[in-house]
Amino acid sequence: MSQDQEKMKSLIAFKRRLEDQLEKLCIETKEVQAALDTVNGILLDKGFKRGDLKEVPETPSSSPIPKEVILPKQEPPSPPKVIIQHTPAAPISQYPDHEVIPLKTMTEEPLALVYFEKQIMHVLPDESKNFSVNTPPFTNFLVEKVLAKMQEKDAELVRLKQLTPDRMFAFNIIREGDLIREIVVRNVDEERLKELKSSLRWTFEKMYEKMKSS
Repeated sequence: MSQDQEKMKSLIAFKRRLEDQLEKLCIETKEVQAALDTVNGILLDKGFKRGDLKEVPETPSSSPIPKEVILPKQEPPSPPKVIIQHTPAAPISQYPDHEVIPLKTMTEEPLALVYFEKQIMHVLPDESKNFSVNTPPFTNFLVEKVLAKMQEKDAELVRLKQLTPDRMFAFNIIREGDLIREIVVRNVDEERLKELKSSLRWTFEKMYEKMKSS
């Protein structure tokens, strides 16, 4: 299969995942609205006025963007569902939207595809490899020493008011059980992009070697 065909196959699969997720979100929105209407009706029956409801203080949330999104296991051939949170990202001039970068071993074995969509970086591991979060060095190197360190550095800059929160580096790991289905990274500048590409390729290659030898 040519590189162009490989790119098109990945884009079509990614489009289907987005469509499935959009449909799910629409259904969930309707369900939440129906539940909210029911709760409001119960409160009004208990003697609350609508003005009273607006005055009830909300519990402030200081929770950071979740680092992992775990999907329920699905029976094949159903494709995994994808949950993506969008945050405005700093532009990466050398890689326009919809650019697909394949990550391969030295022997041209496919490991993953890096895909840019609206300046958000999506890493799609090769599904035939069944990469697991439990296989070293995924967690102890890529997550803890690369991704988390970048996020912690930007969090400190935000605390010092040297960086706005909407420009802070953030990542999500989307899983189906223990299998890694996608890594979503926001606010990647060109300097970090080089480090991420190198770290991702090295990590998946080492994981692949361990899987073959086990």
